[in-house]
Amino acid sequence: MSTQHSFFDSHAHLNNEQFAADRGNVVSRMRAAGVTRVCEIGYDLVSSQAAIKSAETNDGCWAVIGVQPNHPEVANDPHWLDHLGALAVHPKVVAIGEIGFDHHYAIAPVAVQEELFRSQIALAATHRLPIVIHSREAHADTLRVLSDVRHPYGVIMHSFSGDVGYAEACIAIGCTLSLSGPITFKNNTQMHAVVDAVGLEHLLIETDSPYLSPHPLRGKRNEPTNVPVIAAFIAARKGCSVAEVAAATWDNANRVFGLSDDNG
Repeated sequence: MSTQHSFFDSHAHLNNEQFAADRGNVVSRMRAAGVTRVCEIGYDLVSSQAAIKSAETNDGCWAVIGVQPNHPEVANDPHWLDHLGALAVHPKVVAIGEIGFDHHYAIAPVAVQEELFRSQIALAATHRLPIVIHSREAHADTLRVLSDVRHPYGVIMHSFSGDVGYAEACIAIGCTLSLSGPITFKNNTQMHAVVDAVGLEHLLIETDSPYLSPHPLRGKRNEPTNVPVIAAFIAARKGCSVAEVAAATWDNANRVFGLSDDNG
């Protein structure tokens, strides 16, 4: 790590239109805040291609490509998985995601979501890549599929939400939990308990920019500059230093994404 306070934002959407007017300034602020690595996350084929372009043109940026359950329209193209597979060989692609279930919006039936999910897990296995999981109001289905598949190349639970029991069940099958802004909300006692119970060796930190701003910025546009806010909250709960949280989550992210300190 370049400094003891370098941070890795494991999940962001900087290609979102909310950043169209000042993306360069956002990246500059991010780096000034010590957030020197970030994963740009795709959610369909177009955004996955954009994630790769961002990774190609920005040092410290890597791409995660995939089809999120709220975008089942890609399956109208019989060759969509082949297109995704062609992108997966790019050297800046470090994972397949975000993939999984979304029972909140339920844009696609559960069976369709599961077909998209399982086919992309298989693609990730073919390329020996980790997977990044989107699971909203779908804990049981997510755990069922992951327990059945037992993906051996790393599983990241994006913006983890759930109780301690669900956290322990995910960790038991090899998942790493990525924590985001909502853990800082004063009334989120369920996630406070998860932060207290789960060791740093199982954690990543993320913003999900431009969404999920931490307290006291709730309701405002989020950006990677706020990763240290999440780290500071974890440190306070655990009685350790922010530097310890930064170092542990940095090492965990590099490990699960297959990166080293020398990767540019």
